[in-house]
Amino acid sequence: MTAWLLELNPIVLALLATLFTWGCTAFGAAFVFSTKKANPKVFDSMLAFAGGVMIAASFWSLLAPAIEMAEEQGVPPYIPAVIGFLLGGIFLMMVDKVLPMINEDLYFKEIKDRKAKHRTAMLVFSITLHNIPEGLAVGVAFGALASNFSTTSLSGAIALAIGIGIQNIPEGTAVSIPLRREGMSARKSFFYGQFSGMVEPIAAVIGAVAVIFIQPLLPYALSFAAGAMIFVVAKEVIPGSQERGHIQLATMSLMIGFAVMMILDVALG
Repeated sequence: MTAWLLELNPIVLALLATLFTWGCTAFGAAFVFSTKKANPKVFDSMLAFAGGVMIAASFWSLLAPAIEMAEEQGVPPYIPAVIGFLLGGIFLMMVDKVLPMINEDLYFKEIKDRKAKHRTAMLVFSITLHNIPEGLAVGVAFGALASNFSTTSLSGAIALAIGIGIQNIPEGTAVSIPLRREGMSARKSFFYGQFSGMVEPIAAVIGAVAVIFIQPLLPYALSFAAGAMIFVVAKEVIPGSQERGHIQLATMSLMIGFAVMMILDVALG
C-alpha cells in the first residue's frame, strides 16, 4: 500500500486525502437525519454544542498549530496568532454588517425569521471559512513530499489528514443541526453541512501546488479562521442558544461540545 502511494503525485494524494476529510464532514452532517421532531430544547442544546465545538476547534485545530508553525519558521509565535486572529474577527464583523444588505431571497429561503437567517448564514460561513486553512495545511503536507518524498513524511501527512477528518465529523453536525433547528428540511440541512467541507479538497490542491508560497502564510490563515469562528460564537451562537430561555441547558451543552472537540483534537493532534 505504501509503495503504491509513493508512486502517486503529491497533488493527487492531497486531493484523495481531503476527499476523505470531506466525507467525514458529510458523515457528521448526516446525523441531522436522526432528528425527527424539532424539539426546541434539543435544538437549542445542539446549537450550543456547535458553539463549544467551534471554540475548541479555534484553539486546538487552528491557533495551537499556527503557533507551532510560526515557531518552526523562526517567527515570534504570538505575531501571526494575534494578527490573524484579530483580522479574522474584523473580517467577520464586516460580513456581519454587509450580510443584511444582500437580498434575503438569495440564501436560506426556508428560514423566514430574519434574525435566525442571519445567524445561520454567519455560522455556516465561519465554519466553511475555517475549513479552508485546514485544507491548505493538508495540501502543504503532501506537496512537501515532492522535495522530501520519504515514507516518514508520507506517514505524517496521512496522519494529519486522518486527524482533520475525524475532527470534521462534529463540525459537520455543528452546521446541519442548527439549520434543522431553524426549520430547514433534513435533506437541505445535510446538504449545507457537507458543503462546508467541500472547500477542503479545493484548498488542498492549491496548497500542494503552491506549497512554497502558502506555507509561510499558514499560521496567519489558521489564526484568521480562529478569529472568525470566535466572533460568530460570541455574537450569534451563544445568544441564539439561550434566547428561548434554556440558559443552563445551553451552557452545559456548550461545555460538552467543547470537551468532545478538545478530546478529539488533543488525542489526534
